[in-house]
Amino acid sequence: MKLKPRRIPRILPALIAVGLAAIPAHRVLAIKAGGFSLTSPSFPSNGAIPPQYSCNGANQSPPLVWRDPPTGAIAFALIVRDPDAPSGDFIHWVVFDIPGGARELKAGVPRGGPPAQGTNSFGRVGYDGPCPPPGRVHHYHFQLMALDAKLGLASSATAAEVEAQAARHRLGSSEMVGEFSR
Repeated sequence: MKLKPRRIPRILPALIAVGLAAIPAHRVLAIKAGGFSLTSPSFPSNGAIPPQYSCNGANQSPPLVWRDPPTGAIAFALIVRDPDAPSGDFIHWVVFDIPGGARELKAGVPRGGPPAQGTNSFGRVGYDGPCPPPGRVHHYHFQLMALDAKLGLASSATAAEVEAQAARHRLGSSEMVGEFSR
């Protein structure tokens, strides 16, 4: 028995067009951008974070590099979290209003910036590196969001405040994960 190929119903292209029409134009561009990526020259994604970026070392922020952000990105925001912490999601760094033309954060971003930084779960503004209890490996999620506007929040903003504000302006995001254990 020979199977006949099914034809795409004629209505399908119209349905797709109507569906895309409901998405704002800048969101469609972000979908097409697809190559937005975040990396670190100091460790590979899903690799070990070097001790100098932890409480065992200099506790300085690692260098981060991104490429191919969505068209229309005016600013970026970054949140670093450890979902493996005993207390649940533990925030290590909140950065926002990174200029849209930027493509990196150098190692050792000073507390207080620039760029603007918020309050982490240690209760401090700026970066505090991995410092898990001894034992199992923890995973540190570095999430970079491309935004169509600066957020303009206070320097004491929390990750929740940044994420709530960013949700209204997000064009796309990229994430990498680093591992650390003591």
